[in-house]
Amino acid sequence: MIKIFDVKDQRVNRAFVIESRNTSYAFAVNESGHLLHLYYGARLEFDENAIKARLGFSKYLAGNTISYSNEYSYLALEDTALELSTMGKGDIRESQVILTNIDGSNSNDFIYDSHELIEGYASNGYRHLKEMPEAHSSDSQLIVTLKDKQRNIYIEMIYNLFYETDCITRRIKIINKEESFIEVNRALSLNLDLEGEDLEMLNFTGAWIREMNRNFTKLSQNKLVNSSFTGTSSNRNNPLVILKKRDTTEFAGESYGFNLIYSGNHYSCAEKNAYGMARFVMGINPNNFNFRIEPEQVFESPEAVMTFAKNGLNSLSHNFHEFIREHVLRRTWAKKVRPVLLNSWEACYFNFNETKLVNMAKEAKKIGVELFVMDDGWFGNRNDDKSSLGDWDVNLTKLPNGVSGLCRKINDLGLDFGIWLEPEMINVDSALYRSHPNWAVDIPGIEHSEGRNQRILNLTIEEVRDYLVARIFDLLSSANIKYVKWDMNRIFTDYYGFNLSNQGEFAHRYVLGLYDILRRIVEEFPDVLFEGCASGGNRFDLGILSYMSQIWASDNTDPWCRANIQTGYSYGYPMSVIAAHISASPNHQTLRQTLLETRFNVASFAMLGLELNLSDLKDEELEILKTEIEVYKSVRDLIFTGDYIRIKNGEETDFNNHVFEWICVSKDKERALAFTMQDKAVANQPNASLRLTGLDDNKLYHIYNMPAKYDIKHFGDLINAVSPIHIRPGSNIHKIISKFKKMDGEVEDFVLSGSFINNAPIKLHNNYAATGFDGDVRFYQDYASRIFFIEELKEKDDYDKEENA
Repeated sequence: MIKIFDVKDQRVNRAFVIESRNTSYAFAVNESGHLLHLYYGARLEFDENAIKARLGFSKYLAGNTISYSNEYSYLALEDTALELSTMGKGDIRESQVILTNIDGSNSNDFIYDSHELIEGYASNGYRHLKEMPEAHSSDSQLIVTLKDKQRNIYIEMIYNLFYETDCITRRIKIINKEESFIEVNRALSLNLDLEGEDLEMLNFTGAWIREMNRNFTKLSQNKLVNSSFTGTSSNRNNPLVILKKRDTTEFAGESYGFNLIYSGNHYSCAEKNAYGMARFVMGINPNNFNFRIEPEQVFESPEAVMTFAKNGLNSLSHNFHEFIREHVLRRTWAKKVRPVLLNSWEACYFNFNETKLVNMAKEAKKIGVELFVMDDGWFGNRNDDKSSLGDWDVNLTKLPNGVSGLCRKINDLGLDFGIWLEPEMINVDSALYRSHPNWAVDIPGIEHSEGRNQRILNLTIEEVRDYLVARIFDLLSSANIKYVKWDMNRIFTDYYGFNLSNQGEFAHRYVLGLYDILRRIVEEFPDVLFEGCASGGNRFDLGILSYMSQIWASDNTDPWCRANIQTGYSYGYPMSVIAAHISASPNHQTLRQTLLETRFNVASFAMLGLELNLSDLKDEELEILKTEIEVYKSVRDLIFTGDYIRIKNGEETDFNNHVFEWICVSKDKERALAFTMQDKAVANQPNASLRLTGLDDNKLYHIYNMPAKYDIKHFGDLINAVSPIHIRPGSNIHKIISKFKKMDGEVEDFVLSGSFINNAPIKLHNNYAATGFDGDVRFYQDYASRIFFIEELKEKDDYDKEENA
């Protein structure tokens, strides 16, 4: 609900209050006509008295601050909480908007002009972004129009309310009604001024194959910047940012969350001024950005999303998760459970032919895989990463029956078929480059900085976009393709388009060109599942999720690394958009050896796939995979829609190892899936327990683990402690025995009330501590993990009947 009312006070005359289910956001028009931010936080009953209580009273300026004007000599914008910040007039903090005016100056002064309230997404008056994605199905929209005090330049401040998810989106629209062009040097999507006491920033940094590392930094008078200049939202700094009170935990305390529905260079900055007030701004990165607006033209910023929670970071994450599921993902796939897939990449890289792929698919079908994906290497002369990007013609040496012929064979096995593409890229060694060298992004006459042996196609050129759309239409129409992995494997270096007169527009116009392509494709092929990828997580953002319903989170499939990566993503993105695969051991990125059990357990808390050569696996491994896939199918709806809760985030324990614990709970709290994992086994640490939360105190639950058996080879020559004859580890007799003799894993089985589970650790079987092993001892070595199934028992008799059966 959005309320607008007049206030009888000399300091403000009109107030706006945006109320979601659990939050309130309030601002007002002050005596000078500026938009004055009043409050953002837990829901309050705002009336005229509440507004007055948030205004304060200032009669004299502090120190050497600048007086706004002679008329309002007591007003200093440097220490005023504002909804919009610009350069000039004394506000020396980060500016949301910076323009170059006709006279060459950068000073602007925007004051209230008018407002409009629109209820409901379907309203005829609802103003859509023309060239960028935006969140859909808002409850209300508020548009407050500001006018420069001296010029015919207007800014629309656009607020959208998403009541149930406690989210508000912000964006601006700059309208030039001057007689000449103006230049936009900075047009950020939101400005938020808050009390700055005890705030710290949580942002997520990394690189290729080590995305989404958490960083906590205390807010001070210095500026904390989270930004990308890779041409993408980037794996270096994901656009997700959280401001939280220093004592806020996963389960208690206040926090503010921000994200951007945008896939290009972004910028966020948090700072405190000299008087303790905090400012946060977010939007398009102003570095190398300059956009010219001709008379009667407009510039629109992308949508920024903000949310608040008073009950810890898990609550904040749940707001984001529901917002993405309900208002970002395109409706075709928002509620549709994703298939278990096998991707060919780590199984064979570029080295494959039709026979090899069909044989892989046959094995995949046997173990319950539903979708087979052919990755890179199927087109042109693509036998490595040095050629053929841009030439989307099938390699008939590898696939003599073409993509359509392979697809039919895969479909005949009972599997859906998917394919890998990297449409935005071009190799110099390609027919397309030889025909259209000016389609590549480079600076004529200047040596180009290469990345992964490829260049970027200039999507600011309409002819390029039309070419790509036509080629992709042809491909997707040629066969029964159900899935596309859309990759993008290099970052931007030389920002330049020969077709543009203003090169400062290139980076943003590239993103607009990408959105134009994606919009046309997904509208034509709404039933195809598109998965975004950019060397893994180099473009994991809400803009891509507006078109592609899941994203490949990282090229790193090591389960310990993935546990950390997926934990990072979980702060702002639901598990239903994170693609995770079971891969080979030793892992291709870290060479770490891990149990198949652990690789499955981590990947099962996302959209599950496989990325390994099934033909190389032993029969017993295939049987384990088959069972694991069956288990995943029984719980994937829970992972897809449930509330994901972080309990332990890999922090160091008292025993100097690190532990992750997660739980995913169904909305009705009738089912849950829990996970625990450690990195290093600790000698003589027998005691083990499981701490869970999120269940209904008044329900009764059955908790049990997934049964497992362990290869005796894991115990090395300890086998000789019980063998009547000496067995040399690795010998033939050792291998033969291991085929027929497996060590039983522990069985955990409890019937407990929700109140017990939520408040008391559950004691598990003891870990192996070098004093004996049998089925009552946990085999819990380095990088071991467990998942636990939790199901409501309507009556305890149901459990007793199960046991007797």
